[in-house]
Amino acid sequence: MSGCKEIVIAENAGVLEISIQRPERKNALTHAMYTAINEAFEHAEATASVRVVLITGTEDCFTSGNDMADFLKSPPIGDEAPVMILLGKLASFSKPLIAAVNGPAVGVGATMLLHCDLVYLGESAKLQMPFTSLGLCPEAGSSYLVPMLMGHQRAAELLMLGDIIDARRACELGIANAVLADADYQAHARKQAARLVALPAAAVRLTKQLMREPFMATLRAHMKSEGDAFGKRLVSPEAREAMQAFIEKRKPDFSKFD
Repeated sequence: MSGCKEIVIAENAGVLEISIQRPERKNALTHAMYTAINEAFEHAEATASVRVVLITGTEDCFTSGNDMADFLKSPPIGDEAPVMILLGKLASFSKPLIAAVNGPAVGVGATMLLHCDLVYLGESAKLQMPFTSLGLCPEAGSSYLVPMLMGHQRAAELLMLGDIIDARRACELGIANAVLADADYQAHARKQAARLVALPAAAVRLTKQLMREPFMATLRAHMKSEGDAFGKRLVSPEAREAMQAFIEKRKPDFSKFD
């Protein structure tokens, strides 16, 4: 697997743990980091001894989303972009996937949780999907999964307005299973992972498959539509202005765009 130092991979007792470790940039994700995560998922899928994958970040931050400078330099356009590959892997991963999240979970850091089987949040977790404010559109199937999960109106607050929600609100909306103390959320997620490892692996995988099978064809088609639209939005004038303003730490000016 990749030697990317910001992605730490540990395999123990049937659990492959993927940890995002770039605290100086609030765990912002680069192309290289996505590639490392993709390799970890490929290893997990192909390795019989890996029965569960757990993804987490630092104790005070899951991920602030995409690294804007990296994305401005090389926009992830097309199905072969590392981030698009990861989204496909998340949707199709056959084994149990658990997330342990605290602090900011922004953009893809929030939408990837929609593909996890179990999600445990620390009390300080803050989720946000700020796509429209960046001149973008939703990704990871979120424009399908979020309304399906909570209804159109509540989904619009998250996807159109980009509202930030705390851990307890995320639980109320069905995004997460439980809220734990900041000191306990990772330990609890690991305990749940161990419980899954102890169960018959084939039965667990089949149960996941059957739960997702009724909507998978629709989800895949919708993710393709989202991905095509997202790629176009990335090179739009609005998105370039939003990302440049973010880097320059100023308020973006969208007044000149229709």
